[in-house]
Amino acid sequence: MKHDTITQTVLFPDLFTKPVVATFDQPHASSDGGAVLLTAAERRYDLIASFARCLVDDRQSGKVRHTLHDLLAQRVFGLACGYPDANDADRLAEDPIQKLLLGRDPVAGAPLASQPTLSRFENGPGTQALYQMGRELAAQVIARHRQRLHGRARQITIDLDPTDDPTHGAQQLTFFNGHDDSWCYLPLLAFLTFDREVEQYVCAAVLRPGNASAMRGTLGVLRRLLARLRVAFPKARFLVRLDGGFATPEMFDVLDAEAGLDYVVAMADNKVLTRIAEPTMGEARTRSDACGETAHVDTETRYAARTWGRERRVVIKAEVVRLAGRAPRDNARVVVTNLQQTPAWSTSRSTAPAATSKTGSRNSTTGSTSAVRAADGSGPINSACSSRPPRMS
Repeated sequence: MKHDTITQTVLFPDLFTKPVVATFDQPHASSDGGAVLLTAAERRYDLIASFARCLVDDRQSGKVRHTLHDLLAQRVFGLACGYPDANDADRLAEDPIQKLLLGRDPVAGAPLASQPTLSRFENGPGTQALYQMGRELAAQVIARHRQRLHGRARQITIDLDPTDDPTHGAQQLTFFNGHDDSWCYLPLLAFLTFDREVEQYVCAAVLRPGNASAMRGTLGVLRRLLARLRVAFPKARFLVRLDGGFATPEMFDVLDAEAGLDYVVAMADNKVLTRIAEPTMGEARTRSDACGETAHVDTETRYAARTWGRERRVVIKAEVVRLAGRAPRDNARVVVTNLQQTPAWSTSRSTAPAATSKTGSRNSTTGSTSAVRAADGSGPINSACSSRPPRMS
């Protein structure tokens, strides 16, 4: 704060007999005290140091004031503290907590790197260095869970999902994405879930242009993850869960060729699937009308798109959702799977497009889901009425 800050005295006669004095003139203060926990996490996981070893320092040694490790750590800790813009570095250069995170004296330590230095650093690494950092992230995550589980995981679920990262300027490779209705990047993220645990652990991230297709880079990431996981967990069986954008002939051929692998891939809406799902949807409407509650019906069939070359197992869930004060809503979800039992259904991560058509007072939707929560399924083909509506995305 400025040195001429005026100390204010506030009186609370109904609470205290003495004045309460609040001052805001502490010369070395920070609002990021909780960030010291990040250093404890880094000492345990050693991620930043591992990433820094993937970088090549080709700067002139006589002009270097900040090591690549310090620059990387400053950027990572800054992002974790809620400072996404490199411009924030100018006002954080003397922040005592930010200096402490880099092992410097909070008061007398040298200031952190400025915005121009960080910008040059971010634009310095090439494709090979970024690839090595991606491999290091996957290796660190897999090694940690192999140690935690002693290499005895029975089932490992791999979720691949693109997500939008909105941009707000003229950054390279930013494009308008119609599905997300924004100018953005479209990174591909990979998550691991072990056995029946709830937690998902990110193990891979690939930055892609905002107009990238879902399949861009996906097969390479999937193959490399499977190879590493099979070495770390030789007795595990794998389940791959994918959204509708990944439902391509190439992806299905790769999944079918992998031994010891199950998959559940959502199907985006098309006229054929809408027609196939209609009888099941009608049965769900009849059951819902009879019991006056939310109802769902699961069924399966064989389906082959023109580009597939052969039929595959398709599971359909038709449901009518009834919420108080609202008209009933129809919803049909379709997935392609090689599981022998009906998958357990969840819509918490469904992002594939869906087409909606009006039928009387109801909305009929043939959509998709990739968040199948269990590999052993939910039992035989079934139908049910429930007073508790299912979780909706």
